[in-house]
Amino acid sequence: MTVQPNSIEARDAAYQLHSYSNARKMEAEGSLILEEGEGIYVTDNTGKRYIEGLSGLWSVAVGFGEQRLIDAANAQMQKLPYYHTFAQKSHTPSVELAEKLIEMAPVPMSKVFFTNSGSEANDTVVKLLWYRANAMGTPEKKKIISRIKGYHGVTVASASLTGLPYNHMSFDLPLPGILHTGCPHYGGFAQDGESEEQFVARLAQELDDMIQSEGPDTIAAFIGEPVMGAGGVIVPPEGYWAAIQAVLKKYDILLIADEVICGFGRTGKMFGCETMGIEPDIMVMSKQLSSSYMPISAVMMNDRVYQPVADESDKIGTFGHGYTGSGHPVGAAVALENIKIIEERDLVGNAAKLSPLFIERLTALTGNPLVKEMRGIGLIGALELKQQGDAVGVAGAAMSAACMERGLIVRNLGDTVALCPPLIITEAQLNELFDIYADALASLSF
Repeated sequence: MTVQPNSIEARDAAYQLHSYSNARKMEAEGSLILEEGEGIYVTDNTGKRYIEGLSGLWSVAVGFGEQRLIDAANAQMQKLPYYHTFAQKSHTPSVELAEKLIEMAPVPMSKVFFTNSGSEANDTVVKLLWYRANAMGTPEKKKIISRIKGYHGVTVASASLTGLPYNHMSFDLPLPGILHTGCPHYGGFAQDGESEEQFVARLAQELDDMIQSEGPDTIAAFIGEPVMGAGGVIVPPEGYWAAIQAVLKKYDILLIADEVICGFGRTGKMFGCETMGIEPDIMVMSKQLSSSYMPISAVMMNDRVYQPVADESDKIGTFGHGYTGSGHPVGAAVALENIKIIEERDLVGNAAKLSPLFIERLTALTGNPLVKEMRGIGLIGALELKQQGDAVGVAGAAMSAACMERGLIVRNLGDTVALCPPLIITEAQLNELFDIYADALASLSF
């Protein structure tokens, strides 16, 4: 693609630094400019329509152009367009959303703290854990264990939790005190002849060994996504989460479930914790919380986490943390309406109902000689293609480009090509998506 002078693409390249992009490539080629969205489809500035096969960024559960969310935002804008939650001030939408989230929680929770993105939420979690450790008189208990290939955001602290090289390289990350244990990707990390059961046992033992090596009294928490998203749509083997939780309980270490991608129906249940049998102390939510119509995220904590924090705020005189947009009234109002739509239209049930077809269509493509592995659950999945030569990502980029040429937007994570369609997708639309995906795969030759 050649950028035409004075075009919107040229202006974009001239003035905007893009996330997750090669800036020099961007200057030369420009970007895809999207102008409209309706249902599972988006339309670019030339009028070409695409199926949004990744729900934007794993997030637009109710699809694009949902009038109820537009109306909810408009009504709240007219009533109270902004207010904060600092210094014992609040407003009805944030109260009602916090109440609703506590009610929905799969395990007992105590309080909600609102932020504006998953990155901010996980950054807040790090600060909460440090604050809590000081409150409890255990200032050495501040290390956090994450996982290789885990994704938890891009702020200084949350990018440190993330276990992907590009989020660390040239940023001088991770921070000290953030550790990374093994990734639960059996197809990628199992040893020769190792069964899934043995693989799980080894990962649990490696975690146990790390805790003992670092000192159990120095470890505050373990963080993980129920199903890994940006690390390559990695569904852990059966028994993995039970084994990990047994280790954490042995050493009295808190468990943080990053539900930013899995939450609100993606895995076929309301939360990934329910799908995977996880009992967290902290849950982090964003993305499908508002279908990303408004930036909003939330940290939900149990009483075990909250009470020491509350005591310390009383001792100091305040909890010295917060964001201008924390619990933003418009964001909260949109999130509340979004949750109502998910519940009223049984979009979680739709994900569960269509999941067998989703997995069947993905599995059918594993006969292609370019495919290394299929992974998926609910309405999130991916094909990992075989690496071409020494360059990681060549096959994945080619597949992504072939899909886009045919009217399907996907995301390649190296050579893994992910799918995560809006939860409103129908059976016919899902088949349309896979017809394009299959045709794109068949077109590839190296």
